[in-house]
Amino acid sequence: MPKPEILDPQGQAVAGALPRLGFTGVTEVRQGKHFELEVDDSVDDETLAKIAEGFLANPVIEEWTVRRLS
Repeated sequence: MPKPEILDPQGQAVAGALPRLGFTGVTEVRQGKHFELEVDDSVDDETLAKIAEGFLANPVIEEWTVRRLS
């Protein structure tokens, strides 16, 4: 996701369109990207964090999280 201080024109466009489409109550939209990695049991959380920060995200302007699903 873009860091809060980074402008998000796509999120702003979605937020502006929602009321015109009849959806109310949404005060802010932030648009981000989503990656799904299927890994085996040998890949630990530290390795996933290195992949996220060093390859998938731009840590200067983006925040990231790693979440394991079972």
